[in-house]
Amino acid sequence: MANPAASLPQKIKYQLYPLGEAALVVQLGDTISPETFRRVQACARRLAQRPFPGFLELVPAYTTVTVYFNPLQVSGHCHPTPYHRVARQVEELLQGMEPGAAPEATEAVMLPVCYGGVFGPDLEFVAQTNQLTPQEVIALHTQPEYVVYLIGFAPGFPYLGGMNQRIAAPRRATPRGAIPAGSVGIAGHQTGVYPLETPGGWQLIGRTPRALFRPDSSSPSLLKAGDTVRFYPISEQEFRHWQEGGTHEP
Repeated sequence: MANPAASLPQKIKYQLYPLGEAALVVQLGDTISPETFRRVQACARRLAQRPFPGFLELVPAYTTVTVYFNPLQVSGHCHPTPYHRVARQVEELLQGMEPGAAPEATEAVMLPVCYGGVFGPDLEFVAQTNQLTPQEVIALHTQPEYVVYLIGFAPGFPYLGGMNQRIAAPRRATPRGAIPAGSVGIAGHQTGVYPLETPGGWQLIGRTPRALFRPDSSSPSLLKAGDTVRFYPISEQEFRHWQEGGTHEP
């Protein structure tokens, strides 16, 4: 049963509720927005910096932070269950927490994309769904500066906020069994990039030759939450040239 809404004194509001017997969710908003994103990041930082006995890990998402714990290691006897003990500790840790400040402006990560054709087989579908031309979809997709809200699904997969809703499109009715690494897709009101070859149901509109997941690097994921991203179109010839090493990653 969800706890009543808890309010940090003149700070941010949140709700706590259990997720099974070994996890707690901190709900920090109901919509995907920069404001909610800052709350999620502030909460995640606070909990990561002050782990309690039994803490295992935390997983930030669009509007929540999920805290995983070992029920057998949770200390304290003031509440009847491990969840309630953890909830009390989380509430104490979040006392006085303020919404995170807007991140300092940094140079956007530039991702070249070859749109359409074999690289973006669903570009026409996205265009027809929104009564646009493929060229208009490309123009609208490359216009914003996107924010990386979280990394998930597959190593290095960025969930990006800021896509123009005029190019929103539903997921495929039947997911593909294998989507090439670098594929740029749209699912509902989101856009993202597949860093590895994986199954998936997003509508594919293009592909980037730039590697988003580099397992041999000290920072395997090119992107992290809070980064900004810009897409720009390239030709198939430029794509092949980049793959052959003719273009270096900035």
